[in-house]
Amino acid sequence: MSGFIPVNVPALKGNEEKYLTNCIKTGWISSEGPYINKFEDAFSQRVGRKYGVAVANGTAALDIAIESMGLKEGDEVILPAFTIISCVMQIVRCGAKPVLVDSDPVTWNMDVSQIEKKITPRTKAIMAVHIYGLPVDMDPILTLVKKYNLKLIEDAAQMHGQTYKGRPCGSFGDISTFSFYPNKLITTGEGGMLVTDNEFLRDEAQEFRNLCFTKDRFIHKRMGWNYRMTNMQAALGLAQTERLDQILNRKREIGQIYNNLLSEVDGVQLPCDNVDYADSIYWVYGLVLEPNSKLDPKTIMAKLGEKEIGTRPFFFPLHQQPVLKEMGLFEGEEYPVSESLYKRGFYIPSGLGITDEEINRVAQAIIEILGSK
Repeated sequence: MSGFIPVNVPALKGNEEKYLTNCIKTGWISSEGPYINKFEDAFSQRVGRKYGVAVANGTAALDIAIESMGLKEGDEVILPAFTIISCVMQIVRCGAKPVLVDSDPVTWNMDVSQIEKKITPRTKAIMAVHIYGLPVDMDPILTLVKKYNLKLIEDAAQMHGQTYKGRPCGSFGDISTFSFYPNKLITTGEGGMLVTDNEFLRDEAQEFRNLCFTKDRFIHKRMGWNYRMTNMQAALGLAQTERLDQILNRKREIGQIYNNLLSEVDGVQLPCDNVDYADSIYWVYGLVLEPNSKLDPKTIMAKLGEKEIGTRPFFFPLHQQPVLKEMGLFEGEEYPVSESLYKRGFYIPSGLGITDEEINRVAQAIIEILGSK
């Protein structure tokens, strides 16, 4: 044993130090500085968009995206039950109603076959959230938003560089969002971005991230947020955008090494490697215990912790979140696949900084705990 293996360690191996040093030498360390525009341009071009708006984090991107859509009290937004709470917070805060669909048990993404029956005259938008490594099956959603004249918010927080049928994730929504949290393929420590082809939505996002300042600087006609990204964060993001292909290759390599090492582990479902529209980028490497497993994720995670190996649980379903239940949301609703994924799923170290030796150590520890077929 040679020290603790975190769930994620970033790999800052490009121009990060060079660009950060430039920020320090020039004094451009705040939310004003040349790297903001450079990062916005480089990243939006990479995902096939006209405009990018850099913000403080992925949650900020979602907040602004929902606010820019002009959703109001009573409007409904369809989204997956199996996702992080960030996706639903601004929907609730603006008075709209979140409407949930369950997940596909193989890809772990929202089950698109369940969406149409949830559409009502109050439905105004669908939020497609790409989960863990594979994108949502977008064609059926695109058909529905056209058929019912709905807006599409695409949460591509985990999908840097991923494609759907060759088209970049982040290029599908009226507005799409990304996160640059430390465990993402591109990280700025904290940070996020909205991307869009719509000039009006770009302008809205720029205002909302900056307290809705007007030309008369301290006169405000609307409420916004201080959701600005710093020049130093943008410098980090630009450096990693420049080598995104290398990053993608390494993430897929990590996934394949784990697949080979864990293929004979007893009673566990490995991540889906590919579907007909995409190959996984293994944003995280998740494991789902079979229903007949004698162990539960908490026990396994504790045993791995004793071996100095970090882990994380899967998302807790939105319909079971205490804060949302206290609001009277989702009363009596059940989403069995989402519930099962949380109860039986967890993920193991797979950050870009992990070594092959550490991957092998993690895999051997899992084999020791679960046994082989």
